[in-house]
Amino acid sequence: MTKPVVRKLRCAVYTRKSSEEGLEQEFNSLDAQREACEAYVASQRSEGWVLVRDLYDDGGISGGTLERPALQRLLADVEDGLVDVVVVYKIDRLSRALMDFSRLVEVFDRNGVTFVSVTQSFNTTTSMGRLTLNILLSFAQFEREVTAERIRDKVRASRMKGMWMGGVPPYGYRVENRKLQIDDDRAEHVRWIFDRFLEIGSGTELARDLAARDIRTPKGNRIDRKYLYRMLNNRAYIGEAVHKGESYPGEHDAIIDRDVWDRVHTILQESPRKRAARTRAETPALLKGLLYGPDGAAFSPTHTRKGGKLYRYYVSQTVLKHGAGSCPVGRVPAGEIEAAVIDQLRAVFRQPEIVAGTWKAARTQDDEITEADAHDALIRLDPLWDELFPAEQARIASLLVERVDIGTDGLNVRLRVDGLSGLAREMLAGGIEAAA
Repeated sequence: MTKPVVRKLRCAVYTRKSSEEGLEQEFNSLDAQREACEAYVASQRSEGWVLVRDLYDDGGISGGTLERPALQRLLADVEDGLVDVVVVYKIDRLSRALMDFSRLVEVFDRNGVTFVSVTQSFNTTTSMGRLTLNILLSFAQFEREVTAERIRDKVRASRMKGMWMGGVPPYGYRVENRKLQIDDDRAEHVRWIFDRFLEIGSGTELARDLAARDIRTPKGNRIDRKYLYRMLNNRAYIGEAVHKGESYPGEHDAIIDRDVWDRVHTILQESPRKRAARTRAETPALLKGLLYGPDGAAFSPTHTRKGGKLYRYYVSQTVLKHGAGSCPVGRVPAGEIEAAVIDQLRAVFRQPEIVAGTWKAARTQDDEITEADAHDALIRLDPLWDELFPAEQARIASLLVERVDIGTDGLNVRLRVDGLSGLAREMLAGGIEAAA
């Protein structure tokens, strides 16, 4: 009697492990899964089962996603008709999510592929097998969610005890024995940053000061304004641990005193515009060293208070030395003369010949700057000006203005073309920002 021909069924073994722990061992969890599956395939040799040569192993990847390299390769081979049976050690090795698994079974059914679990015997081609599969998957998903909740609860409980739970340590700390320890050198930088912010109230100016001191992040990057404000708002510096917006006493030592922290945050609670306006009133003299009278004498800033109000002026050195009447223009209101100079500067930014001259000067330093770049950089400064801190306004004024001559018939502003080109390069590089 002739034996019936047994059709060969090509079997692909899929293995997965969520964590990378132990994968470096000579015989790891993936090897154990594959060995059990290969033994099961060998026991079905009489049914025509044969192993395919390719290995489909995903190590250190969660079962909560289908974006796994080996799984995607397996699905591609299934679609190409290269696999007849998919064999796994347990169904949660293939997926822990019910919806994801239903998608996989749909792919298998569409290509006539059978799914087999070595330790949970069932056949997906029958209704009972599907029911069993769905029940097992529901428990697998439940186990995954319970595990995630347990991890979240553990992290929360640890943070409530003030423990460090990993990640990048804040600037000024290092990690030893899973605890934050103060790095003395960088801690001094942190204290200086907080103290300096109390003095100037400007993140933009503070970032410039840090660049001048060549103080950088642990990775060697420039400390910008965004990084600074993260530091100024990091409660780790006052010895606290934060979880989900709640603060708890930390195990680590504080770098910043609570009094300093509170004063810094009093400043931070003000809007950038208010801070700029307050600082502007406290640190005037935009045209210091730039203003000259009709006799060529320099004007010096001065002020007086009446009824609690501050009045600012620029006074000629001739008047200071020889008295009133010695110069046809002896004193001018600071606010008026500064506003007049600023208006002229803003008008200059929009003049095509000035833009062209700025572009030509800037090209000597960077030949990739276009005339449109120079135009956009100068135009952007106009709406930004009112939000700059006084120190930044004074710096830009001294950069742009060579001299301001005031006479009985008006004033004349002499510009620095090289200063305009330098300013344009700064604007393009993002070096000038609004007060914040």
